[in-house]
Amino acid sequence: MDLGSRITKAVNVHRRGQAYVMSEYALVDAPIFEKTLSAELLAEHLKAVSQALHTKPKTVSLTVGVSDALVRTVEMPGMPTEDMRNVLKLNSRNYLQQDLTNYIFDCHLISNGVQAKPAPAKGQSAAQKQKVLVAGARKQLVQDFTEGAKNAGLGVDQIVPGIIGPVNAFEKAMPEIFANEVVALVDVGFRNSAICILDRGELVLSRVVAIGGDRLTSDLSESMKISYAEAEGIKLGMPGEVQSHLEMTLVPLGRELRASIDFFEHQHDTTVRHVFVTGGTARSEFLVERLQQELMVECKVLNPVKFVQLEVGAEKEAEVAQVAPQLATALGTAMAAL
Repeated sequence: MDLGSRITKAVNVHRRGQAYVMSEYALVDAPIFEKTLSAELLAEHLKAVSQALHTKPKTVSLTVGVSDALVRTVEMPGMPTEDMRNVLKLNSRNYLQQDLTNYIFDCHLISNGVQAKPAPAKGQSAAQKQKVLVAGARKQLVQDFTEGAKNAGLGVDQIVPGIIGPVNAFEKAMPEIFANEVVALVDVGFRNSAICILDRGELVLSRVVAIGGDRLTSDLSESMKISYAEAEGIKLGMPGEVQSHLEMTLVPLGRELRASIDFFEHQHDTTVRHVFVTGGTARSEFLVERLQQELMVECKVLNPVKFVQLEVGAEKEAEVAQVAPQLATALGTAMAAL
């Protein structure tokens, strides 16, 4: 389940031999809350999502929003993963340049296509450093997620940073490009947009930009002097008369994303060849075309469901093509568990 600020996206996915099967999906309005989603409110929401999926799962994988989770690549001495977690907990400033008290961390060794060497056992030499993908979130948030799921009758299999979801989905949907090329993934969310740059399968850079679909709709509503609901209704259709009103938002979004690409290309002396876009707003052809103009790189909408077998019923199969860009994070979160 991708717990969005406005809409929760959920998929029911299981393995069948070597294949992945999606038997149901649901888009459910997120609960309204002021600061943080309490465990009690989350429990009721998860019950509603489970009902929308027409199933009673035993376990669930949940996303942490891009503004609530830290994802970073660092170099750490070779040591068991549990020791890495403890080192980050006690000395986050040394490795992450931030004092992250009361955070929970997890670590993943980066191999970049090469078999990663196993971490040394306790007591063995840890002098050689290695690249590690570190993820962290506030301890209270993780506890609220776990308690909320438990109160909804669900066990939490994994809690995954939302920024990782599209990366996992992209790896499965386009394995050749994932493994061999330099690409950027842009996920346009409700409040924020995120960019991840992958260099032959390695997540090298990620950044969150505080411009998303909500800002696009609000600016359109204000400039055209129409209600928010009306602006949302015409945003994706993009009749010619509204396109000019969105320039004020799309241009700064494109420039922020281009700045991340420029930084990467300068640091690594290589070029981003492709940009793939996900999120509900990615359904707008105009938005993708406008981003392409700003980024000066070919932009395509990612179809994250191309690698799964669909068993959602004939009526829903036609809908999947329309909502597929919205399901990227949820599908990628499922892949983390499978």
